[in-house]
Amino acid sequence: MHLAYPAVLSALLFCTGVYGVLARRNAILVLMSVELMLNAVNLNLVAFDVWLSTAAEETLHSGQALTLFTIAIAAAEIGIGLAIVLAVHRNRGTSDIDKLRDTAEGHGLDGPDDPDDPDDPAVPGGPDTDTPATGTAAEKAEATA
Repeated sequence: MHLAYPAVLSALLFCTGVYGVLARRNAILVLMSVELMLNAVNLNLVAFDVWLSTAAEETLHSGQALTLFTIAIAAAEIGIGLAIVLAVHRNRGTSDIDKLRDTAEGHGLDGPDDPDDPDDPAVPGGPDTDTPATGTAAEKAEATA
């Protein structure tokens, strides 16, 4: 078999994966696109290993061994990635990447309805209200315990 056939197929798979990562907004589809890219790399590793083993007299099959490690790492990556996506979907209600940009603590998470924000005018005890503050969350937790 010629080396060009698996190389072209690998390039098409990799380009499809890159397009999926760049164009998709759903986190699960992005993970699937990353898996396409890893499978394209695996196909290239095996194809070049077979091509080089026919040219050399020693057959070490290092490309195939590296492919097994890549498959194991990809399985771990997809497991952890799906766990993160499910946790984010459970907390936020969406897995849309555009809506999940501000996932760092303190960046966009404190909305106008945040009860712990002392500068929020809608919170009792805020700077523009006449109602006194009822205490911090730690004091409330001590009172109920």
